[in-house]
Amino acid sequence: MKFGTLALGSGFVLAAVFAWWGASSARPAGPSPEVLVRGKYLVDQVAMCGDCHSQHDEKGQLIQEKYLRGSVLPFKAIVPMPVWADKAPSIAGLPGWEQNAAIKFFMTGVAYNDLPARPPMPQYRFTKQDAAAVVAYLRSLSLE
Repeated sequence: MKFGTLALGSGFVLAAVFAWWGASSARPAGPSPEVLVRGKYLVDQVAMCGDCHSQHDEKGQLIQEKYLRGSVLPFKAIVPMPVWADKAPSIAGLPGWEQNAAIKFFMTGVAYNDLPARPPMPQYRFTKQDAAAVVAYLRSLSLE
């Protein structure tokens, strides 16, 4: 009887260990909170993405519900510029961007199509670590 109880108890322990192991290895770990905080800082305070990629009210205040969801640019080039972008796309969630291409873009200013960003988008030169933090933060935002 003791052997049966021991075997049964050991079976439950092994089942729990295997369940935990499978659950922890089944999903990749997301970015750490520190990486997301760094990414938010870079997006909001350094690159200032919201100036172009977010809609603003008539007083120039950010419309929080439209944060990084794209916007028509409120300014134009002062000289003719054929490639000037008149709107900034939604970057919340980074739709259409593969991870490595997005990181490369923030490191080099060159997009997945091997073309530079259209003005007035700056060609950023973030370090790989900072570019990855920006991408992680933008990906963490809801697409809707």
